[in-house]
Amino acid sequence: MRIGITTTIPAEIVYAAGCAPVDLNNLFITSDDPAALVAEAEYQGYPRNACGWIKGIYSTAVKGEFDAIIAVVEGDCSQTQAMVETLQMHGMEIIPFAYPYGRDRDMLKLQIEKLTDRLGASWESVLEWKARLDAIRRKVRELDEFTWRRGTVSSFDNHYFQVNCSDFKGDPGAFEAEVDAALAKAKRAPEQAHALRLGYIGIPPIFTDFYEYLETLGVRVVFNEVQRQFAMPFDTDDLVEQYALYTYPYDVFARIDDVRREIERRGIKGLIHYVQSFCFRQIQDLIIRKSIGIPILTLEGDRPSRLDARTKVRIESFVEMLS
Repeated sequence: MRIGITTTIPAEIVYAAGCAPVDLNNLFITSDDPAALVAEAEYQGYPRNACGWIKGIYSTAVKGEFDAIIAVVEGDCSQTQAMVETLQMHGMEIIPFAYPYGRDRDMLKLQIEKLTDRLGASWESVLEWKARLDAIRRKVRELDEFTWRRGTVSSFDNHYFQVNCSDFKGDPGAFEAEVDAALAKAKRAPEQAHALRLGYIGIPPIFTDFYEYLETLGVRVVFNEVQRQFAMPFDTDDLVEQYALYTYPYDVFARIDDVRREIERRGIKGLIHYVQSFCFRQIQDLIIRKSIGIPILTLEGDRPSRLDARTKVRIESFVEMLS
């Protein structure tokens, strides 16, 4: 079975059930024409002021061949519930999953157990897959170390390998081979120094040339906050605890604590905070700005496209100011 997911969920359970998870976000943004997928959703009746990611996920799910969709209805996008209801009109099977507010371990354990039962997986197989996927995650964390310690992994590759830990591209073996090749290349490459080390916080950017453009300015993104969380950076043998420590679905304050630690550890001089148009997370920008003591540039994106001239000027000015 091929199961679409609306964001990171316990992939161990899906693999343990003999199924392949497919992150609809990644499938959407790497498609040949992601902007056309957004336009298709609007043609079907989605409002202009709905999230571009939601519209892209909708069209991707409709055009794809999925046996079911696992939708995170609490702890992710506030528009997900309405989006999956439109998918139900197409006859799709929707499997809800929720990250409970406040990190309630008992409620989270119940959600994990319900998903395990729904997919028909055994707990022993789930734990076996956790060990298998954790081995890949550790390699991806090693790539992250090469990014900020030696500068031998590019800003985009840091983003790419971590963001794909949401579903391991539906094929953990093939993905691990990609990671191994990248690690071998990073180990051989000579250490690179960068004049300016930036951090990136917020959901992955909808801009298609974001990381490449930053590196043309001679800077390196040495920290991708949410993508790093997809790779489960906190080691634990307990599956419930793993998804309780995962910061993205919960309150902003744990995210801020994580960002502060990494700013100090990685020597970050400034942050770019990406916010999606029409997303509730835009409100959290004011909390982040009052809680983090280094310069922050907030960028807003709507639909898939290359960086526009105005955004490029703002980035250039931010880099010049920090330099």
